[in-house]
Amino acid sequence: MARAAPPPPANTSSIVRGIALFEASKGAVVFLAGFGILSLMHKDVQAIAAELLTHFHLNPAKHYPSIFLDAAGKLTDARLWTLAALAAAYGTVRFIEAYGLWRERRWAEWLAAGSGGLYIPFEIYEMTRGFGWLSVAALVINVAIVGVMVDALRHQRAAGP
Repeated sequence: MARAAPPPPANTSSIVRGIALFEASKGAVVFLAGFGILSLMHKDVQAIAAELLTHFHLNPAKHYPSIFLDAAGKLTDARLWTLAALAAAYGTVRFIEAYGLWRERRWAEWLAAGSGGLYIPFEIYEMTRGFGWLSVAALVINVAIVGVMVDALRHQRAAGP
């Protein structure tokens, strides 16, 4: 005789909806960044980058600011369009995932678990290069998201189709 599946925790649905809102906010931020990239079309991006460095009191002769300036100097309109298109694609995936999570779709839970899990090795690698609270926060958030999604998938499978 098969054992009855344990009922999912009462707050699982609200946690999954919270993750949906988080994913939607990530999509919105990336969309805004894409529009910001498009606003740089037909402009001297290297001059704008130099102004940013001056505004933040960064020395352009230092290693990272010089990398930033060099990268800005290599941005053509075609590269800006490519970056904006990539931002639109990533934002769209985040919005689709958020929609599916909000509607409690199994495919969205798989997508959230997979995409969250994909970042974990990179975040661990970054932490081995140097400790930073942002890296720790990103790792903890992604591990929590993957854990919640695996738990939700496990409870759905136990409950049956």
